Amino acid sequence: MQLNLKNPLVFFDLETTGINIVKDRIVEISYVKVYPNGKEESKTYRVNPGMPIPPESTAIHGITDEDVKEAPVFKEIAKTLASQIEGCDLAGYNSNRFDIPLLVEEFLRAEVDIDLNKRKLIDVQTIFHKMEQRTLSAAYKFYCDKTLENAHTAEADTVATYEVLKAQLDRYPELENDMAFLAKFSSHTKNVDFAGRVVYNDKNVEVINFGKYKGRPVVEVLATDPGYYGWIMGGDFPLNTKKVFTEIKLRGFNSK
Repeated sequence: MQLNLKNPLVFFDLETTGINIVKDRIVEISYVKVYPNGKEESKTYRVNPGMPIPPESTAIHGITDEDVKEAPVFKEIAKTLASQIEGCDLAGYNSNRFDIPLLVEEFLRAEVDIDLNKRKLIDVQTIFHKMEQRTLSAAYKFYCDKTLENAHTAEADTVATYEVLKAQLDRYPELENDMAFLAKFSSHTKNVDFAGRVVYNDKNVEVINFGKYKGRPVVEVLATDPGYYGWIMGGDFPLNTKKVFTEIKLRGFNSK
């Protein structure tokens, strides 16, 4: 099925040093950019993470320190990459929970503040789990009747994710071929920050989504516990999460 696109849709996948959004880094990023007219472009970047790649991560994606020692650091490709995805919606596999938050962190560290909040974010894994409850390799076999060769390489996973989404649209008539619908369907919560530490409640109010203040409005917590903001800023939280807390705090000052 041809995707019904208003904006270009970028399918992407990251290979990383690990799964910690704050501490880990990208070692490879691959994308397939699909235009509304059906044209496709693809690109893969190897990235020097500036830190050793743990053996357990290499065992998954096969990328070693030697493979990336001559590769650019993320800051060197950040502006080019941002321009390539500017104005595009994004899709991936487990992307809303991992790839998007980690990518945003890398952009912020590179001082490239790309705004993805207005983009449609389609998570093919969430659609798959809501429909069938399996892994990417199983999804590829189930929907496309193909064996996923070279799993856990960014390029193979990216192409497979693209093919799976098209097959999902063919299989399930209740899924609308519309990126706004798919973004809403593939989201777990209505996140304010990409890591989901702050979410909108049913009244569209920003509330904390973890810890002792879970469920309470951010504005209320910042007013009643002045030290909480300092704890967030000094804590092991994603830069994007800290940015959201700062924006809410400053908004409170400006409204006085």
